[in-house]
Amino acid sequence: MSNKAYSRLDATDRRAQLLEIGCELFATRPYDEVWIDHVADKAGVSRGLLYHHFENKRVFLHAIVEHETRAILEATKPDVALPSEDRLLGALDQYFRYVEAHPHGYRTLFRGAPATDSEVRKLIDDNLTRQEKRIVSALSAGGTGNDRHRLIVRGWIGLVITVALDWLDHKQMSTEEVRDLCADALLRLVATGSAGVPTSN
Repeated sequence: MSNKAYSRLDATDRRAQLLEIGCELFATRPYDEVWIDHVADKAGVSRGLLYHHFENKRVFLHAIVEHETRAILEATKPDVALPSEDRLLGALDQYFRYVEAHPHGYRTLFRGAPATDSEVRKLIDDNLTRQEKRIVSALSAGGTGNDRHRLIVRGWIGLVITVALDWLDHKQMSTEEVRDLCADALLRLVATGSAGVPTSN
């Protein structure tokens, strides 16, 4: 009966279904232990149909990473009408809500996928750079900031990823608590960094 239900999916829905299953598998297994047969079995489709959508396993993983990086950027799009701190809190709130709603995709991005190849790492690095620019812009009132801001924000993004992965594993804090923790860390880092900037006479 489930196979009949699957057969009614159009091409767009089928692709979305396969990407979701791929996220689950790549999030819980090393790349070399994920087989196209596993994906096809979970989807209730033939290997041939899966290859119709994705040329091979590496192309499949690339498609997953592209989808997840775009989705995170869209979900965390800042409201530029808000003051900088409110913009930061709003974006972080959406970020952790996305992480909570898409744990497999997030784990795939930041645990398994980066080690696979340079193209995947570039997709992820490009995503982080765009996030970095958004945050620096908010902190500098729409400007490009300075090297200290950029370095602080880049390091802080690594902290957020580590916190988010641990939070997914243990869930010892609420979404709001972990959001506030990360926001407070950034504001303190920026304040400390700004205090160290020499002033001109």
